[in-house]
Amino acid sequence: MKTKTQQIIHLLDGLSEHTGRLLSWLTTLMMLITCCVVLLRYLFSINYIAMQESVTYLHGMVFLLTVAYALKNEAHVRVDIFYRNYSASTQAWVNGVGSLIFLLPFSLFIVAISWDFAAKSWSILEGSPNADGIPAYFLLKALIPVSGSLLGLQGIAEVLRNLLHLCQNGDMPRG
Repeated sequence: MKTKTQQIIHLLDGLSEHTGRLLSWLTTLMMLITCCVVLLRYLFSINYIAMQESVTYLHGMVFLLTVAYALKNEAHVRVDIFYRNYSASTQAWVNGVGSLIFLLPFSLFIVAISWDFAAKSWSILEGSPNADGIPAYFLLKALIPVSGSLLGLQGIAEVLRNLLHLCQNGDMPRG
């Protein structure tokens, strides 16, 4: 029987996992579109701006929306000169405190700083500066606060996971 905390962790992990796996397929689509752009341009002298911009949109989606997946699967950059030699409990302390002090405030900062930026773009339905471009820059800009939100949710899962580990192993300070 899972506790409420374990259920929350499972739910948040599932969101990151499903989002990451689904969006990973966009890299294949990016590759196919890029090949088409190159073939059309160099074999037939045909150039579609919207097709080129679509690769940028897809890249933005992959980069911004899979950051939580990378955190969940520990695929993020970590300077582990000391960390790798720590016990599991010490690693849980480092991860939990680091998430509380750095990750969650950073996620909130991303959402706060990008909210107006995205909202203004939505308010005018900002489009491409290129005449033949994709008329939906507002969608791309909206990914920034969404990215911060997903990262923050996964950060909460990480804090809870590390707290649960420390509580289950009796490594919480008494006091």
